[in-house]
Amino acid sequence: MTSTTPAIKPIVPAYHIRILSDEQLEKFKSHTFEILQDVGVHCPSERALKIYAEHGANIDFESKIVKLSPDVILEALSHAPRYYTMGGRVEAFDLDLSKGVTYEATDGTGTKTIDYVTGELRSSLKDDVAKSARIADYLSSVSFYWPMVSAQDHPATPSLHELDASFNNTLKHVQTPTVVDEVTTRYAVEMAKVIAGSEATMRARPPLSLLICTISPLAQDAESMDAALVAAEAGIPVGFMAMPNTGSTSPATIEGTISVGDAEMVSAMVLTQMAYPGAPIYYSFMPGLTHPRTGAYLGHEATIYAAGVELAHMWGVPTLAGTFGGGASYPGWESTMGGGVTSLLCALCGGETGSGMGLLEGSTLLYPEGLVLDAELYRSVRYNAGGVDTTPDKMALDVIKTVGTRGHYLGQKHTREFMHKFPYSEIVDVPKKDGGYRDPIEVAREKTDWILKNHHPEPLEPEKKAELDKILQKADEELGGK
Repeated sequence: MTSTTPAIKPIVPAYHIRILSDEQLEKFKSHTFEILQDVGVHCPSERALKIYAEHGANIDFESKIVKLSPDVILEALSHAPRYYTMGGRVEAFDLDLSKGVTYEATDGTGTKTIDYVTGELRSSLKDDVAKSARIADYLSSVSFYWPMVSAQDHPATPSLHELDASFNNTLKHVQTPTVVDEVTTRYAVEMAKVIAGSEATMRARPPLSLLICTISPLAQDAESMDAALVAAEAGIPVGFMAMPNTGSTSPATIEGTISVGDAEMVSAMVLTQMAYPGAPIYYSFMPGLTHPRTGAYLGHEATIYAAGVELAHMWGVPTLAGTFGGGASYPGWESTMGGGVTSLLCALCGGETGSGMGLLEGSTLLYPEGLVLDAELYRSVRYNAGGVDTTPDKMALDVIKTVGTRGHYLGQKHTREFMHKFPYSEIVDVPKKDGGYRDPIEVAREKTDWILKNHHPEPLEPEKKAELDKILQKADEELGGK
C-alpha cells in the first residue's frame, strides 16, 4: 500500500542579512589568491595533475604541489553555473536553486543507531537507511535526502547499498557524502541514470549529487578527486566540503580557518571546471573547533557557517550550508541549541541548500525520533524567516474597529478563520487531558512510529528496481562483496 508524499516546504526568507562586508569578502578573495599562488595545494591524483598542468597551473610533479594564479582561477570559475536543478525521482520534488529559497536535507552518514523497535544501541544497517528515508520522504521540512547512516551489513559496497535504499524509499533528490572513489562513482552514475530514465534527463535534472571532502590543511585526496571528475563528466552535481579544525588543521582564528578552507574548495572547484566547463558544482564550508583542553572536535558559532554562504556566492556558485547537527548524545535542549540559529542565519544569507537534520553525537548517532524533532525546529526557523505580512486580512483593522475598546475577539469570524491557520506545533504544543502539555520527545517518537507504519512512498518501477539490483550485484562481485 502506497501513500502520497507531502509537498516539500523550503525556507522562504522575507528579508536578508549580511555577515561579511564587500571589503571583507575582497580581503578573503585576495588571501585565497595568495595562498593558492604562493603555497598551493597537495594533489596526489595523476589525472588531476595533468588537467591542472594543461590549463596553466604551476605543477611540481615530484612533490605533487599545485599552484594557481588568480587569472587561472578566475578563468576556470567563469564557467561554473550559478544555478541548476537537483532532480527528484519525480519532477514535483525537483529543487530549482535559482528560486531564492533554502532547501534542507538530513544529516549523514552515522555509524550507530538506536534500534527503531528494541531501543538498543547497535551498528547501523541498510534497513535503517531505508527507514530513515521513508521518514524523510514524509516530512515536508526535508527537501532532499542524505543516507542518514551507513549500510554496515554490506561492508564491500556500503555507499552503493545506501543509494539503493534511498532511491527505493524516497521520491526526493539524494545526495551522498560516501561515494568517494572512481570505481564506486561509476556505479553510482549508472544507478542515477536508471532513476532518471535517460542520460539526457540525468543531465537536465540529476537525481543524485556527490559531496567530496578536501583534506586540511591545503590538500586533496587522490581517489576523491578522481571520483569528482567522474561525476562532473556525467553531469552529476559535485560539491566540495572543507572541514578545517581551528587550532589544529587550521590557524587558531576563525578568519585564518576561513582562509584555509576557502583555498581548498576553490582549488577543487577550479579542477572540475578545467576538465568539464559548466559542470554543476557547489561549495560547502563546515569547519570545526579544537577543544583547547581535550583536543576534541567542537562546532563553531553560527556566523562562521553563514559566512561560508557568502563566500560561495562571491565565487559564483551555490552552497550547501552547515545547519543543524551537534555534539549532544540524547535528544533535548542541547541538541537544539545551535541548529535553529545556524539554519536561520544561513537561510537569511541566501544559502540554497543546507544539511544536518536528524543525527546526534557529531553526526554519528541516529535516534528514531531525532529527525521528527529537528523537523519541528525547522518549522520554527521557516516561520521566523517568513517575516511579517501586512496585507489587510493580517492587519485586521476592520476587526479591531468592530470589537472596539474592552471587547473580545473570540466570537469573531476572523478569529475562527485565522486561529486555525496559526502554526501551532504538533510536537511541542500537544495538550494533555488533565492539563499541561505532553513531552515532545514522546510525541515525536509516536509520530515516527506512525510514519513507519503508514507511509510507503510510491515504489520504483519494477524494471528500474531490477536494474539497480543488477548494478549492485556487479559492484558486489567486483569489489569483493557477498
